[in-house]
This record gives sequence, structure tokens and C-alpha cells, in this order.
Amino acid sequence: MRISQAIGVGMQNISRIFVIGATGAQGLPVVRGLVEDGRYSVLALTRDARSPRAKALAALGEVEFLEGSFADEAVLREGFRSCEGAYINIDGFNAGEKTETYWAIRCYELALEEGVAFFVYGNLDYTLKKSGYRSMFRTGHYDGKGRVGDWILIQNQANGDRMGTALLTTGPYIEMAFSGGTPMTPRIEDGVLTWRVPLGDGAVVHVALDDFAYYARWLFDNRDRANGMDLEVGIADIGYGELAEAFKRVTGHPARFVDIDLETYFSRIPTLAQQPAGYNADPADKSTMSFQDNFTGFWNQWKHRIITRDYALLDEIHPQRIRSAEDWIRRAEQRAKEDGSEALWQRVQPETLPQRPILKLSEDGRQGIL
Repeated sequence: MRISQAIGVGMQNISRIFVIGATGAQGLPVVRGLVEDGRYSVLALTRDARSPRAKALAALGEVEFLEGSFADEAVLREGFRSCEGAYINIDGFNAGEKTETYWAIRCYELALEEGVAFFVYGNLDYTLKKSGYRSMFRTGHYDGKGRVGDWILIQNQANGDRMGTALLTTGPYIEMAFSGGTPMTPRIEDGVLTWRVPLGDGAVVHVALDDFAYYARWLFDNRDRANGMDLEVGIADIGYGELAEAFKRVTGHPARFVDIDLETYFSRIPTLAQQPAGYNADPADKSTMSFQDNFTGFWNQWKHRIITRDYALLDEIHPQRIRSAEDWIRRAEQRAKEDGSEALWQRVQPETLPQRPILKLSEDGRQGIL
């Protein structure tokens, strides 16, 4: 037994953190938040340490790489054994719900066995449970993570003194509403930025990638309080009419939200709609959800406001957090002015939008969602 296993969670020294999912959209700011002041170093799991995203991580400093797959027990053991902390965010769109469930559980077990002191799991809401187990809300890439998150917290009741654990429960990045290849990719129609999605009077609990750096770092810096916590984060409950109005106010360019039904939504992607939601999942496996089934539940959960957040708690934990769509848009526009990058209006033009994917699956050449 490591000495760290015999003392309280808050007393253990953590200097190196094993990160699975480091090169994903969420992983980049998480790693940045961990290493920015030298308090922690990161060992990042990647399939290719020479990829553009891996090079971007390396440029942050205090980042080393372990090449391999999360679906390889020997690789996982090597990573956990050489670190005191772990941040685990498995790409469900790669693995599919069944495979992700197995390897996420195995990650927890191996981390505990190899002596990791604090384990943070990148989680999503267990929508099926939160809806009262109504299948119209079943969303495979959410429920797959959410079931594991519940299981981890139960294990922590017995193992919390040996390995502290926290969940970081997130949601769709607000950046996805201005990017190609996502469920909410907008289009320019007759000169108007237009979101056509089946949301009705509902609202999406969007999160901001910039805030991930703070929240992940807070969990590792405040392990006594965080141990056993499910930190559910978000900007606000954002309706897309509100999103369009915020865009118009800040940028001066026209925008609108057009509510459509699910049949119309999926009619735009008839081939993709029948493909597996996880691109490496077995389409012949009866447990594999199609894109259409998966994203039917996805949009239903937002339309019927199944998911909520404790924003007062988030204000306490992160006083400078992004609190509204307008706040995020203003910050994005200010950053564009400061670094000379594309403003949002330029970013969403038809010739530009497909070249600016936020999700790693799109950057890797996988077919986008819309």
C-alpha cells in the first residue's frame, strides 16, 4: 500500500495527474487549468503524440504523453501507476455506450488498485433516471456515463478514504452552437444566422469550455470538500430564441431560432440518422443506439427541461464563471479582437463553418452530426 492510501484525502500530495480524453474539446482546457501555474503536471493518454492537438497540449508545458488506447488494461495500469491523480473522460462517440460503460468502470477499479489518490470522472447526466425512466428521454451517450457516475459514487462510500472521487457533470459546449458537425450547428439562411432544432420552449444547459479549466482545477485543489461530490456545471438554461437575441445584441448581425419537429430534423441526415451513435460500436448489437434514437432522447431532455443545475452553488465555487449566452458571446467577440481571430459572424459563414469543428470526432475526419 502506498503511504498516500493510509492518510486522509485532503492530506495527500498530488503532483501528477493522468488524463484520459486530454486531446478532446473538454480535455484541452482541463489540462491547461491543471498545469498553468506549475502546481500539477499531466500525463496525457493519446493515440498519437504527434497530432496537432497533442502538440497544442505539449506547448502548455508540464505535459508528457502515454501513447495507447483507453481500451487496453496494460496502458491504463501504466498511466495510473505513475500518477497520484486521474481525470477520466472517455469519448462515448468513439466507444459506444456498452464499451464506454465497461472501460469507465475498469478505470475506477484499476486506479484504486494502483494507488491513485484522487479520481475525477468526466460525467454526463443520467437522463433516463432523472426523467423517471421514460424511454423517450433515453440518450445513450448521456446514460452510459451517468450510470457509471452513479456507480462510482456508490463505490466511493466504501473507498473514499482510500481513493477520493468526484464527478464533473457537464453538457453540450456552447461553442458547439457556433461550430460545424454538432447537433446544433447553425446555417446562414438568406443572410440570417439560423438554428433549426427541435427545442420548442425548452432550454439547453450549455457549458463553456473556458470554465472547464477552473472547475477541474477546483476539484483537485479542494479534495476534502470534493470527495464524493457530483459537481454539475453549466452556464444557464439557454433557450435558442434567447441565444439568437443575444447574438443580435452583441454582434449586430441578424439571427433567429426556428423550432422544427424531430422528423424534419432527422430528414436532413437520412443516412447518418441510422448509423450507430458510437462510430466504433457494433451496428448488429441490439444494444447499440442509432444516431436518430440517441438524439431523439437528447433533444427531448432539453425540450422538456429534464436537466437542471444549482447555479447558486456554481456562483459560490466559481464567482467569475460565464452566466449567460450574452456573456459568452461578448467574451468570444472580445477575444477575437484581441488575438485577431475570426469573429463569430465570420466563423459561421458557410465557407468557414465546416473548417472549424469543436468536436474531436469531426477533426479526426469522422462524419459530422449535421
